[in-house]
Amino acid sequence: MNIKRSASLLAAAFVILAGLRSQGQSATSGKIDVITENDTARSLIPFFIPATASKKNPDSEGFIRRWLLLEPINKSIRSNLVFTDSYLQKQFETDYFPNQFTAIPKDGEKVKVGEQELLWHALESPNFNVKLFRFAYGLRKQTYAVLFWAVTIVNSPREIKNVRLAVGSNGGSTWWLNEKEAVVLDGDRRMVMDDCVSTRLTLNKGKNIIRGALINGPGLSDFCVRLLDEKGAPVKDLTITLQ
Repeated sequence: MNIKRSASLLAAAFVILAGLRSQGQSATSGKIDVITENDTARSLIPFFIPATASKKNPDSEGFIRRWLLLEPINKSIRSNLVFTDSYLQKQFETDYFPNQFTAIPKDGEKVKVGEQELLWHALESPNFNVKLFRFAYGLRKQTYAVLFWAVTIVNSPREIKNVRLAVGSNGGSTWWLNEKEAVVLDGDRRMVMDDCVSTRLTLNKGKNIIRGALINGPGLSDFCVRLLDEKGAPVKDLTITLQ
């Protein structure tokens, strides 16, 4: 009798757990639908504005908001569970287009990735986080199961030692400073500011190139980046350009 009762209770708990999981998934899907259901124009506004040649500094908290973003590279990803260390390493080390780790792209420049012809867009985000999902959605591109590339140039008035590159991303990403790998955010994760920080780096006087690659399956995609000094304070006396 006790065995049968225990089995019944276990079965009931399983049904309740399955129901809660289903509700959670529905809520997530509903949240994504709410974001897009009223956006019939499929515009980048108000999530981005075109970048200009005017002087641009990090915001009051040091976040970099001016970026060159490549239209999303379509991937075959059914679940973020595939984001193992080896999988991400392979995706981020793949050569998708010529000179991807060295060239500084220009606004409107085209690159060929497999059968896709993709454009670079020079944009500024009004938010501290760069909303890649809205970038893809506004351009009528694939929004899920995609890989993004981002590039920006940080101009420093002096050499600064012991800085750290602080990044948050949704989902996995890798970031390079002056062609050297600086930060890796592995696995499936939500974006949290300063989620991962680099080891101590040197910011050169003059131009410094920050380059990032971010991959995501189902769900939203975004990132935030800033530089912290040796005391952990944001570095703000920088100029952000795209050439």
